Amino acid sequence: MRKVIGVFVLFVSLMIISGCGTTDKNSTTTNIDDSKWKDVEESGKLVVGTSGTLYPASYYPEGSDRITGYNVEVIREVAKRLGLESKFEIMSFDSKMAALQSGRVDVVMAGPRDESKEKFNFSEPFKYSYSTMIVRSEDHSGIESLEDLKGKVAGGAATTVYSDIARKYGAEVKTYGNATNDVYLRDVANGRTDVIINDYYLQSLALKAFPELDIELHPDLKFHPQTVSVVTPKEDQILADKIDETVKEMKNDGTLTKLSGEFFGGQDVSQEIKDDIKEIEGIE
Repeated sequence: MRKVIGVFVLFVSLMIISGCGTTDKNSTTTNIDDSKWKDVEESGKLVVGTSGTLYPASYYPEGSDRITGYNVEVIREVAKRLGLESKFEIMSFDSKMAALQSGRVDVVMAGPRDESKEKFNFSEPFKYSYSTMIVRSEDHSGIESLEDLKGKVAGGAATTVYSDIARKYGAEVKTYGNATNDVYLRDVANGRTDVIINDYYLQSLALKAFPELDIELHPDLKFHPQTVSVVTPKEDQILADKIDETVKEMKNDGTLTKLSGEFFGGQDVSQEIKDDIKEIEGIE
């Protein structure tokens, strides 16, 4: 039985908004290798790379062996509408793109960067968000601006945009494996690290799970708007087109809004954010 604390691992890859072109999901595309789609269709399964410890995006509820979460239920519904079962492979963020490129999995869920857009297709985003910081409540860990990150220690994974932001402003990044969020949060609270930069929605939910810790979301800093999409290898264009069209259908018929409400306390993460969010030059 899998037993995972209902909290999230803070190394989600969420970057700038990007979408793919679409075709009718029942149509064929000329001059494109459709072998991947044929293989997936023949197998009847869509293999998905996901963390399994990322509450509320991808996690095992306490006492359950069935993976769930917003990302998981989105891709589960996509697969269902394409006539497929979904099979989930558990892996850390830092290994997801390599697993996708090697063919170990058919899709992952992440946000685009310029270099990744050259190798992968990104569907219509199914989640919009921005970055915030978790800091100590008593003094905001000495951080009142992004520039104050200089000399601080930030908890994160090696290859996320959040770690890129921390390094850009002079912070040292303390890296973790596929750890649950309590490890990250307790390190900030006890002073082993100073800050966690990550997704607003995920961090706000994580804090609710640990009210005893003297930490909080920074009240003044909102930056780096970002999205999450379904990702496929560049050469798998027919599979990508079918997924993209299905995600759009789910957005239009209200399915994404319904799923978001279930996992994000009634908030709709499937809609673009209208707040004034600071862009960071040089960070994708």
